[in-house]
Amino acid sequence: MANNDTIKKTLTVALLLCIVCSVVVSTASVVLKPLQVANKQLDFKRNILSAAGLLEEGVSVDAQFEKIETRIIDLSRGQFTSEIDADSFDQRKSVKDPSLSDALSSELDIAGLSRREKFAKVYLVKGDAGIETVILPVSGYGLWGTMYGFLAIESDMNSVVGLGFYDHKETPGLGAEIENPRWKALWTGKEIYAADGTVAFDVIKGSVAPGSAGAQHKVDGLSGATLTSVGVKNMIKFWLGENGYGPFLNKLKAGEA
Repeated sequence: MANNDTIKKTLTVALLLCIVCSVVVSTASVVLKPLQVANKQLDFKRNILSAAGLLEEGVSVDAQFEKIETRIIDLSRGQFTSEIDADSFDQRKSVKDPSLSDALSSELDIAGLSRREKFAKVYLVKGDAGIETVILPVSGYGLWGTMYGFLAIESDMNSVVGLGFYDHKETPGLGAEIENPRWKALWTGKEIYAADGTVAFDVIKGSVAPGSAGAQHKVDGLSGATLTSVGVKNMIKFWLGENGYGPFLNKLKAGEA
């Protein structure tokens, strides 16, 4: 009687099993990719709506997002531009393209980005009186990697509506508390700029004492996550400063964007 337990037969069975599994996994990946892309886009929109305080649970995200206008701005000029198609533009990918981004000197790169994209995709909520909220993509290096999120500000181009992060590598229970609704709620109503137009916003160590000097510009730091807190502070200082959205916000406020 033939021996079926030879090394050759064992390897053949193992190889065939690997091939079958590979085909199944590859097929599943191809079939599910459109769904994964759709879910990613839906989550992206959800985060934008959440940062702006517009997310309503139980209501279609796509339907809610219809009230938001997407525009492209030229960061160097601080103005809207039609050079780039808003629907197809991927801001995160553009930073890796030398033709669509600029290298940052160590002096300017306080957010740890290395490069800054030339164009940015911003989101506008409009009402009868004009722009009510501006939602800005922001990013900056935390403890373990780059944090990506959205900062929403009011029509005065100064007061914070909300903040939200959709991608980061911060430590669960520590730096990852940037996702904590209680901490994010502290941002609402805070002011970014001082009277002279400089970025005064700060994430301090400890808690902000009510009525203390500059309290309107300050948010509590994250307990046990000093480097993440510093990363968030530097992210805001960079993106709301003169090398980020500062020139655009000034022109938008003056009706010149």
